[in-house]
Amino acid sequence: MNSVGSNQIQVPLRMLVIQLVLTLSLALSGLAISHAAALSILVGGGTCTLATALFAATVFGPYRVGRPDALLGKILGAELGKLILVVGIFVFAFAKVDGLVVPAMLAAYFAAQVLPAMIAPSWGAGSKP
Repeated sequence: MNSVGSNQIQVPLRMLVIQLVLTLSLALSGLAISHAAALSILVGGGTCTLATALFAATVFGPYRVGRPDALLGKILGAELGKLILVVGIFVFAFAKVDGLVVPAMLAAYFAAQVLPAMIAPSWGAGSKP
């Protein structure tokens, strides 16, 4: 893979790593509140991480440079798949997880979605030539 292709996948991988570490850190701190809160945080943050992985695998897969319409189709399809996955996991969690702390789950999802997007682009920026 050339340096451009390698560079294109670095930020999504950083996002996934940050999302995973953030989710686990928040869940560990949630244990101080209750096991239900920690599980809810894992559901929220894990859902976001899984959805981001699905999106990245779809969009950053093989692509022909001369076909911007194909890239747009991949992005729209990935967003639709991400939406279906998130709604499906949340509905399952609402139905099956006893004692689900909904505010903790949604806050963890939001944190895992927003904070890595702010951190990942600058993480490792000092190592660029």
